[in-house]
Amino acid sequence: MKTLVLLLSIFMASPSIYTFKVQSIDGQKLDLKKYKGKKILIVNTASKCGFTPQYADLEKLSEQYKDKLVVIGFPANNFAEQEPGENSSIKEFCQKNYGVTFPLSEKVSVKGDDIDPLFKYLTSASNPDFTGEIKWNFEKFLIDENGNLIHRFRSNVKPLSDDITKYL
Repeated sequence: MKTLVLLLSIFMASPSIYTFKVQSIDGQKLDLKKYKGKKILIVNTASKCGFTPQYADLEKLSEQYKDKLVVIGFPANNFAEQEPGENSSIKEFCQKNYGVTFPLSEKVSVKGDDIDPLFKYLTSASNPDFTGEIKWNFEKFLIDENGNLIHRFRSNVKPLSDDITKYL
């Protein structure tokens, strides 16, 4: 019951993502409010997926637009158990294989009964594309400088594509 009350208060009190705090992959609190004034690209990720090579382009995107954009990866094991590792092994995999320096959260659930509150918010927030459940790994949510979800992209949209970069 307390969780429901908390979720309702977040939805009713927050027109943006800035009320959310998440755990980083290192166990530190990551307050999304600190990114106010920049766009944020939130991506649900996995290490053993056909889309996993997108980590490389997410890193390039993060570096190329670092003054305007923050990329945050959210490892999740919701799809065909393609993220079975623990936080430390996920972090090591991302750094060793793709040189990832952008922030990663701890492993979360992005759908189902145990969905992370941030993803509950993102999948129901109004945007010009679509709402509803995440279908697969590497879906992307683009947040504007004021914390509003402005676009949502399915897994097959590459991070460096014009579909995303035209907003940066």
